[in-house]
Amino acid sequence: MIDSIAFLSMHTSPLLQPGSGDAGGMNVYLDELSRTMAVRGVRADVYTRRTDPDDPDVVDVIPGYRVFHIDAGAATALPVSALPKHVRLFARQVEAMLRPHPPQILHSHYWLSGWAGLLVKRSLGIPLANSFHTLGRVKDESRRPDEPPESLLRIAAEHEVIEGSDCVMASTPSEAQELLEFYGADPNRLCTSPPGVDHRLFRPGSKARARQRLGLGEGPVVLYVGRIQPLKGVDVAVEAMAAIVARHKDSTLMVVGGPSGPRGLGEMTALRRRAVDLGLAGKIRFVGPVPHGLVAEMYRAADVVMVPSRSESFGLVAAEAQACGTPVVATRIGGLTDVVDDGASGFLIDGWDPVQHAEAVLRFLDNPELAAKMGAAAVRWSKRFSWDATFRRYIELYKGALGIG
Repeated sequence: MIDSIAFLSMHTSPLLQPGSGDAGGMNVYLDELSRTMAVRGVRADVYTRRTDPDDPDVVDVIPGYRVFHIDAGAATALPVSALPKHVRLFARQVEAMLRPHPPQILHSHYWLSGWAGLLVKRSLGIPLANSFHTLGRVKDESRRPDEPPESLLRIAAEHEVIEGSDCVMASTPSEAQELLEFYGADPNRLCTSPPGVDHRLFRPGSKARARQRLGLGEGPVVLYVGRIQPLKGVDVAVEAMAAIVARHKDSTLMVVGGPSGPRGLGEMTALRRRAVDLGLAGKIRFVGPVPHGLVAEMYRAADVVMVPSRSESFGLVAAEAQACGTPVVATRIGGLTDVVDDGASGFLIDGWDPVQHAEAVLRFLDNPELAAKMGAAAVRWSKRFSWDATFRRYIELYKGALGIG
């Protein structure tokens, strides 16, 4: 029986507000996964780097789920590029904490934590599972031309983590294929399990009531949820609004999320400037990060959700939006090809041409009956993403890594 897991998340904490800094879908995923484990009797301890001197050493989130803040580098938010030199210290600190009472398995998240996880595994002899959430070589394949490539250190570390992990977790069959093609992962140690969606929170509801609570009018609402960075393709959504507003003059794009990464603030500035240049300043609302519970209300208020990402291992926003009954227009890339049922729960677009994304959005705005039909199909499709199923699959995979039946 699996009764204890140590999750490593060096670069970001599950306690942070999603939508800004380095906090996004992975934070939601790790928080929900830890809660799911805890309520089913599996102790889940998360180890993350201290980013504020006032962070307590340990936070008891719920019984069985704790977050430990580890001193590794200055107790302030640092860019990912500054963290590699602190990996060994982070790993030593975690190792010292785990040694008296080791968990049955380590599960690291992202390449930095995977690197630390390898060091802890080698020292304590604990099996290691790793989830990357994003892959450097995959991001390089589809990055925007003005974006720099991923560091050679990251690529090398990813190869080492893949080679040294007992189980490499992929969120979707598409991510598993990327691990095989780009990294030559051993298929015998490659495991696939999608994250879940909290269907108690993300569920259909009254669009009119949601709009009333949010202070929205009756015009069409297009929604983007996520961090503001080139990877997420917010620029595509902003450009697409020019064609959308040309046909539906009372439409609005709501951008929910804050700047992320070293170019986040610059990207936000460029997006605001571009909205003005396109004559859309009054049609695009930059909302900033909001509590995760409020995001569900925004999904219900929207007519369509845009997910124009340049890389996604899963695509949690698309899954949550569909669970709320809102169809999705997303890029045909990575995990989004598994999360969106193209032509049934939403539309997948090849590439990042704003006009093509706009045309797909307009299909819903021009035809409310189609939007309602596909919204209902989206709810049915989203049922395949549940934390109950994720829990059962992960326990199965952990047992496999431990060699127990």
